[in-house]
Amino acid sequence: MRQLALRSTCALALGVFSHASVQALTTEQARALTLGDTDARVTALQKALASPDVQTAAFLQDMADDAVKVNGTQVLVVRDGKAVDPVSGANTDLPDTAEEVINNNRMRGEIDAALSALQLLSPDVALRLQAAKSVLKEPDPTKLAMLEKALAREINEGVKKQMLLARAAILLNSDNADERFASAKTLADSQTPDTQLLLNQRLSQEEDKKVRAQLQTSLLTIQAALSWGEKLGALFTGISLGSILLLVALGLAITYGLMGVINMAHGELMMIGAYATYVVQGLFRQYLPGMFDAYLLVAVPASFLAAALVGAVLERLVLRHLYGRPLETLLATWGISLVLMQGVRSIFGAQNVGVENPSWMSGSVQLLANLSLPYNRLVIIGFALFVLVGMTLLISQTRLGLFVRGVTQNRPMASALGVNTARIDTYAFSLGCGIAGLAGCALSQIGNVGPDLGQSYIVDAFMVVVLGGVGQLAGTVYAAMGLGLMNKLLEGVAGAVLAKIAVLVFIIVFIQKRPQGIFAMKGRSAEA
Repeated sequence: MRQLALRSTCALALGVFSHASVQALTTEQARALTLGDTDARVTALQKALASPDVQTAAFLQDMADDAVKVNGTQVLVVRDGKAVDPVSGANTDLPDTAEEVINNNRMRGEIDAALSALQLLSPDVALRLQAAKSVLKEPDPTKLAMLEKALAREINEGVKKQMLLARAAILLNSDNADERFASAKTLADSQTPDTQLLLNQRLSQEEDKKVRAQLQTSLLTIQAALSWGEKLGALFTGISLGSILLLVALGLAITYGLMGVINMAHGELMMIGAYATYVVQGLFRQYLPGMFDAYLLVAVPASFLAAALVGAVLERLVLRHLYGRPLETLLATWGISLVLMQGVRSIFGAQNVGVENPSWMSGSVQLLANLSLPYNRLVIIGFALFVLVGMTLLISQTRLGLFVRGVTQNRPMASALGVNTARIDTYAFSLGCGIAGLAGCALSQIGNVGPDLGQSYIVDAFMVVVLGGVGQLAGTVYAAMGLGLMNKLLEGVAGAVLAKIAVLVFIIVFIQKRPQGIFAMKGRSAEA
């Protein structure tokens, strides 16, 4: 790997200087870079960057790889037990008295910064752009000469713009007031938090009135642009939280909203879905490592089936005997939740387990300087919409949905018409539990999976269902999105704790004024 890095650096340097006059590394420069105290070595490094060449670039990479040794005043590059003179490139004997060059943290940082600066002249556009952004983020006056050379050669407009901004960031601390004024004006186009910090630091030291006025103008321009990113970021996080609450509450909207079962084990059914995702991930990693990115496509139905199967067993063994007695279902499902948590602890352990995102869910899309949208959150929002549409169509357009609505609204009449109500109860409860498993699968992509996963969401799920209106799917959607947006918008003003308290107070007051929730049940459902 070190040899590959050296060859890459040499190739980079050759591209850098293919159209420039090449000045070879001298023995004196090699000694100055390796011998003496840190201050002297840093000064020598800065001088070398003022007129870089192929050998200097390769030698700096050798120093970064700890492949340089000295024997008195003789400097050697040692790789695979073979010594080479860094100036002539000739092989030489490796004396037994040769000692490694010690690079402290400061020197290593300077070497890494120098190698990064060499990328300003790379033939690769992406590397030049990255190097320009790096200089803009951490402006260093010693890189100005190389930046000027890069600007003189640059033909890509996007990269040139970034280099001009980086040059302005360096000249912002110039002794010339006109240069500081021009730099402050130029940096108004770099609407990033890092540039805002640079301008604020300069403003605290600036004495020239004209420059101070321009600094303040540039800061106002940047602040106006960043405020839009902050507002859009809060909106996105609110929608993201709302989609998670919607996924969590959709299953409960069936088991509690339609069937009247206060299912305190709903969170543990989510946990089962999350652990099913973890198991599928492990199987793919062990038996199908080349198809790991596709594991989530298998984990989604697996999490639904695992949670639905557990729900069917619970309904058949326990809950079918408790319909019409909601308080007893509360106690029974609470006990079941404890059993499920302990069962998971016994099988998987009490510690959290990690579920990795597929590569297509990793990373983010950068919309503004201070606004990036993570792919995993975007996928979860789309997944919540998909589950919502699928559940709506199932309840409203299918034979099973008709039977579920008929049994929950008027069980004796449905039974008189020949509907197997016991079987429909099992199907409906299994459907609600399976959707909880899908929520657990989604939650595994944004956090760790543990036995207590469901405890963090069960209260929020009940609040969403009650606020939206028991038995009302549309109300669940409005309540989930409303609570998600309200929570995140209030967090930016009052903090996370006070935001939670404010949301809870709002729900209490709302339920006091409108006990039926956002949407009231109508017709036979309300009469029942």
